[in-house]
Amino acid sequence: MKPVEFHLPQDFDKSFIVFREKGDFFPAPWHYHAHFEVVLVTKSTGKRMVGDNIGFFGPEDLVFMGSKLPHLWLNDKIYLDREVQGAADAIVIHFTEDFLGTAFMSIPEMQDFRKFLALSDRGMAIKGDTRKDINKLMKRMPEMSGLERLSSLLLIFDMLGSTTEFDLLASPRYVANFNSDVSSRFKNVIHFIMQNFDKDITLAEVAEHSSMGVTAFCNFFREQFRCTFIEYLTSVRIGHACKLLSENDRNVVEIAYESGFNNLANFNRQFKKLKNMTPSDYRKLYHGIARIPTHNYAS
Repeated sequence: MKPVEFHLPQDFDKSFIVFREKGDFFPAPWHYHAHFEVVLVTKSTGKRMVGDNIGFFGPEDLVFMGSKLPHLWLNDKIYLDREVQGAADAIVIHFTEDFLGTAFMSIPEMQDFRKFLALSDRGMAIKGDTRKDINKLMKRMPEMSGLERLSSLLLIFDMLGSTTEFDLLASPRYVANFNSDVSSRFKNVIHFIMQNFDKDITLAEVAEHSSMGVTAFCNFFREQFRCTFIEYLTSVRIGHACKLLSENDRNVVEIAYESGFNNLANFNRQFKKLKNMTPSDYRKLYHGIARIPTHNYAS
């Protein structure tokens, strides 16, 4: 299933895009674009696909996505069959990293939000009080004047930069490029993980590879990726398993072992923990979405 590249229109008198997506169902196919995107669903239900992550959306679902990350919001069948009409509703924000100038994201006040953007290549489902506060603000933004709308977006940046209330969606292995803010040494560590995730990797081994002590490495890793090394390694392995599940009909046991798990029960447990479904259910859902003809949707 190859994503379609979108080139989003930009009004000459606006620095970023805010709009309401409203209709019988959400029309966009599996696609990506250069803009960062925030999606708040206010009505309807269905499945969302962000990279190799398949989740479910309903009212108040809030997702932040980085540049060029493929995604799709697929409404449930009752919406696609128009059994209910005009019931799909979402508020969407699009912006580029330089929408306020090339130097804006480099100012000291944006430091925390820059760290948040560094993780957005994987997409985030925002949770908790952060989601409630941002949703309340976003629902008013389509009707705001220009300066009020801009100040609201900056307030959203501030909330996102200081929160830990989110789940990362796409797996690290799905995301091919890493943010330039990450040091060269750390990129080498990530490369090491990607090359060896299917083998037994100890924390001491990867810390030694990075020329750091175990404690210093753990602290640095958590600061950069807001998760532990073990959590990251598990997500890499599950991401590889998702790739294999989407590409072929091989036995789940084989896929588990090829993805670095030496215990099928542990593989199933970790897969369900990260994807909220079994490997078999993921395969069925993925191929079910892949069979949806994109010509049913307008771009």
